[in-house]
Amino acid sequence: MVITSRTNERIKAVRALQQHKERQKTGLHLIEGSKLVWDAFASGAQIETVYAAEGVAVPAAPEVVTVTESVLESISTQKTPQGLLAVVRTPDVACPDRYPSGLIVALDRLQDPGNLGTILRTADALGAAGVLLSPDSADPFSPKSLRAAMGSTYHIPLWIGDLPTELLRLKSQGYPCICGHLNGDSVLPSHGCDAVLVVGNEGSGVSDEVAALCTLYRLPMKGRAESLNAAVFAALMMQRLIGE
Repeated sequence: MVITSRTNERIKAVRALQQHKERQKTGLHLIEGSKLVWDAFASGAQIETVYAAEGVAVPAAPEVVTVTESVLESISTQKTPQGLLAVVRTPDVACPDRYPSGLIVALDRLQDPGNLGTILRTADALGAAGVLLSPDSADPFSPKSLRAAMGSTYHIPLWIGDLPTELLRLKSQGYPCICGHLNGDSVLPSHGCDAVLVVGNEGSGVSDEVAALCTLYRLPMKGRAESLNAAVFAALMMQRLIGE
């Protein structure tokens, strides 16, 4: 059977996953494009249903639904759908009792989903141990975040929790916390393999409560710019902290 109607109840339910409140309500999210769907499948993501245009190769999902190009366009967030979408069960993002060894990247109220996805991708590429988000950060399972992460959302541990509480717990487990701050020292503080890098909000930086738990660091810059894009700053800092 091929679904041909944009008003089909299943299609309306899939389209609703473009909204954050529906993703929270259902515990599901939507991924788009052949590369992302196949990568999620290979990474062990819990794919519920695949929606595919006729003739498109699909992974061995529990359920595959064929749809017309018109229907596919109606549930896609992209101007030119790539013929494949999937509904995926959102993984557990609860904070662990004990964090894994390595660099933890913590995001304090980061708002731009593109920045978030880029940081996830960079953390994955550079070998970070995981990414911790404050609850008021952008949704890592939004379409834009998922596209920017290019599959890394399913490669690296991802947690969401109250940042001050989790930073205190990380400090008690021996992780020094370092955050970017305009009032910070330009000398990188000493750290071991286990450390936390805190990246703040694009406009206002880290909150005072979070900053009080961290060693403040100002990345030296030779030009006249006072600050960097959050994702660029995170990438430079991850390279320094993991590489040393």
